[in-house]
Amino acid sequence: MSGSDEAVTRIPVRAALPTTPPDDAVVPERHPDAPAPGEPIAAHYRWCVGCGEDHPSGLHMQVTAGEGLSLTATFEVGDHHQGAPGLAHGGMLALAFDEALGALNWLLRRPAVTGRLETDFRRPVPVGQTLHIRAEITGVSGRKVFTRAEGRLGSPDGPVAVTAAALFVIVGLEHFVDNGRQADVEAAQRDRGILDVGDRFEMNP
Repeated sequence: MSGSDEAVTRIPVRAALPTTPPDDAVVPERHPDAPAPGEPIAAHYRWCVGCGEDHPSGLHMQVTAGEGLSLTATFEVGDHHQGAPGLAHGGMLALAFDEALGALNWLLRRPAVTGRLETDFRRPVPVGQTLHIRAEITGVSGRKVFTRAEGRLGSPDGPVAVTAAALFVIVGLEHFVDNGRQADVEAAQRDRGILDVGDRFEMNP
């Protein structure tokens, strides 16, 4: 601040987390209890803004397990998802990819949280269109899960509208229990037991 003795508060800069797998990353086997190819990957929480069936203005994503460590998903762009008139908001498109890429962790049956998400917007996505997403795990290194996806307009073979890559970090289920708003955590436990620690895995990152 020119002419002022006040100290300038600077935001510390951290090195960006990469979304490209390192050389030591491996592509693991699909978990034997993961949804089979062609089976739906169910919503993990009914109020999730990405996949929850009860969220009034959510994306209501439909996700289907694919071969290996891949899946497909669809996002029907509605009136509540607009940014510019008649076009999907970029934040809603990023949300759709975070949901699809996060759902890949169901194939490993390991709960994880988003560490970094990168999106490239290649063309506008109009309201009334369906975005067809294909996502896959590209490598795992320790607790880090590396993923990528592309979204095509109108059909699985339509023009590419958005591409994305993300890094997820595997966490224990206690991460959600300890950090979520307590009333919501308790309601979810009563509703479906989705946060029971044990051999259940029903918490999407």
